Amino acid sequence: MREIEAGGAWDDDPAWREAFQAVPRHLFVPYYYVSTGGGYERMWGEDPDPVRRGRWLRGAYADAPLATRVRDGELVSSSSQPSLMAKMLVELEIGDGAPHDVLEIGAGTGYNAALLAHRLGDEHVTTIDLDPEITESARRHLAAAGYRPVVATGDGAAGCPRRAPFDRIIATCTLSSVPRAWLAQCRPGARILAPLATGLIALRVTDAEHAEGRFLHTPAYFVPLRGGSAPARPDQHIGGLPRRALQSELFRFLLELTAGSLDPHEALALWQRERRPVRERFGVTVSGPYAWAWLDDPEGPYAWPL
Repeated sequence: MREIEAGGAWDDDPAWREAFQAVPRHLFVPYYYVSTGGGYERMWGEDPDPVRRGRWLRGAYADAPLATRVRDGELVSSSSQPSLMAKMLVELEIGDGAPHDVLEIGAGTGYNAALLAHRLGDEHVTTIDLDPEITESARRHLAAAGYRPVVATGDGAAGCPRRAPFDRIIATCTLSSVPRAWLAQCRPGARILAPLATGLIALRVTDAEHAEGRFLHTPAYFVPLRGGSAPARPDQHIGGLPRRALQSELFRFLLELTAGSLDPHEALALWQRERRPVRERFGVTVSGPYAWAWLDDPEGPYAWPL
């Protein structure tokens, strides 16, 4: 809590502070995995060793992401860093008017859905995940904490038509583009917040065919969306690029955003010509069957397809 407070995440919407204070995170992470360099060590709340139980509890309330599901050595699901969760929830622009109907893509542990349900009420929150084991455990965690939003099992790229329309969609998994099904399930004026490349894109939906918005300044690293819109990770052929550029987190963001559309050396030329542009200068437009990313202006000279 102190770390979130210090970061100013609640400055624009302090009502989220009460939600974080009320929802006990440890109920959503009865166990998690700590990287040991050569694998993962399991920490759990029922460990017979009181010292290890103490480590588990401290970790549950640390401002850090927690690996909650590992399969064949690969991270499948996690509980996001609380300070990043707070920033994303504030950026949803919930406000204090009539409750918004929210769809969360990626149920995870259920913790984020609990925060939403605490603020909006169970009936206004839907969370969906492709993995039935994840959705079942999320339901258990939510019930243990006293929340019962709708937890659906299915491909998040297809949204959740039976619960539409939505005023807000928030994704907690990385995308490669914006699924058109989401726009069709949004009310006009809806806001979509999703990780894309290594940033967070905030889109305003005009109608079922159109949405546009810019990236926030916040970096974001999430498990990729599994299903119909899972992000591709093509070989970017970055050999020969200057080490100084590759060490820049913002340049790596540009490489991710242009992967498959611009040669990495073209991306480097753009980066240098535009004097190392920050995330907020980039945006995304969806118009009918087309979607493209851009720098500064959606109709400007720097644009490329997603």
